[in-house]
Amino acid sequence: MPRPMRCRRVAFHPEVTYFKPAGVRMIDLDESVLRVDEFEAIRLKDLLGLDQEEAAREMGISQPSFHRLVITARKKIGDALVNGKAIRVEGGNYTIHRNRPGRCGHGWRGR
Repeated sequence: MPRPMRCRRVAFHPEVTYFKPAGVRMIDLDESVLRVDEFEAIRLKDLLGLDQEEAAREMGISQPSFHRLVITARKKIGDALVNGKAIRVEGGNYTIHRNRPGRCGHGWRGR
């Protein structure tokens, strides 16, 4: 039996939750779903430039878990870019953490 997934801390809900290729009708698009915790991992690592150990600490998870999050997020983003898919940001096992401990169990869905 696998261990239960640890709740991940994220700084905020993303304001924009849908990205699509220009010139393609919504009805014709396939989607790649990026979880909010994967979105946060990309933000910390690629946008803010934190090293994996520091970013993992920010999210309250181990460095190997953080590494797996980044790998899956980058694969989903790459798939969407190369194959012309839309990216929807939603779901995941996380809590909003604004420099104070939070409670887990928040499962957020987009609109």
